[in-house]
Amino acid sequence: MPRSRFSGSLISPKVDFAIDMGNPFLNHTVDAFLKIGTVAATKTVAEETYEIVKRGSVSSHNFEKSLKKMCKEGAYWGTVAGVYAGMEYGTQRIRGTRDWKNAMIGGALTGALISAASNNNRDKIVMDAITGGAVATAAEFLNYLT
Repeated sequence: MPRSRFSGSLISPKVDFAIDMGNPFLNHTVDAFLKIGTVAATKTVAEETYEIVKRGSVSSHNFEKSLKKMCKEGAYWGTVAGVYAGMEYGTQRIRGTRDWKNAMIGGALTGALISAASNNNRDKIVMDAITGGAVATAAEFLNYLT
């Protein structure tokens, strides 16, 4: 049965919440979707607020446009993060080890999948796979530094 948990404190700005889907693969995927989707939506809110303040006019049309953009960006980046987290977790389970290679493979597969879903040509799909693998590997190595 799905459960959720929300915790926070005044000492630490960390807010954590998890939804237990009953399967570790789904847990990782949904968790990444929610966290990165929320970050993307918040980023869009900040950008749209700045644009509205800069223009000096607030209207229901601007608000509706901002809300649509916020949902679109949150869903897109949440989906990308969910696919990546699932690919990395699946790679880890298949390989039986946890290392930077899982991030590289997961990033490459995610880049190729998202690119192919966008109806890009073969060269663009290969470039996006290489970029996804490189970015994921770099992020993994940065985690080792901290």
